[in-house]
Amino acid sequence: MPRLISPLVLALIGLILFGDGAYIHAKAWLAQVLLARAFDRSIATGQAVKPWFWADTWPVARIEVKRIGASAIVLQGASGQALAFGPGHVQHTADAGERGTAVYAAHRDTHFRFLRNVVIGDIIDVTRRDGGHFRYRADSSAVVRFDASGIDARTQGFELVLATCWPFDAVAPGPERYVLHATLIGAGISPTAPTTRGSIAHSTTRHAPWLPVQRTRHRTEWRSTKKNNR
Repeated sequence: MPRLISPLVLALIGLILFGDGAYIHAKAWLAQVLLARAFDRSIATGQAVKPWFWADTWPVARIEVKRIGASAIVLQGASGQALAFGPGHVQHTADAGERGTAVYAAHRDTHFRFLRNVVIGDIIDVTRRDGGHFRYRADSSAVVRFDASGIDARTQGFELVLATCWPFDAVAPGPERYVLHATLIGAGISPTAPTTRGSIAHSTTRHAPWLPVQRTRHRTEWRSTKKNNR
């Protein structure tokens, strides 16, 4: 008796019926479904889980802006291949919740399309694959050149930057980037995180899941390694 075909497989087959533009959006959506499953397994096990067996990257965080219903799974690295499937954590920048600036980059027409709707003061929640849960507040935004972003990756503060191409509605690649800065205001744990000794869930009390963080800010310059991100 033939096995039932997974709905995800049917969705993947259906992509060939779309034009190029629809294909890109459909692939981005389908990838996020698979990435979310892999991320949930990472949270449950505390281990990195690849979303598909040939992947050369894996989910490292979930980012959410609940006011506008936006959510995306962030991948390790910001290569062109990784950005086709989700936001990427730019190499050599801090992990979310750690001292320094965590930088996430994504395409303006798919996974960071929601940035156009984020306003100053919005809360941005980041959950790491180890269960660490960090809350940021958007405090400034700017349009900059890719080679003069003004981001300090080694700041003494606890910062988050979400970056994408600008303008949002443009089709052709260009030199400008939209950069949203946010500052850490609280830290806690995911309720589904494992509680093994040494894990962040073990070291952070469940009775006080949100701990206030002192705000600081210093910036100099950070240069993007990807000049033609969409």
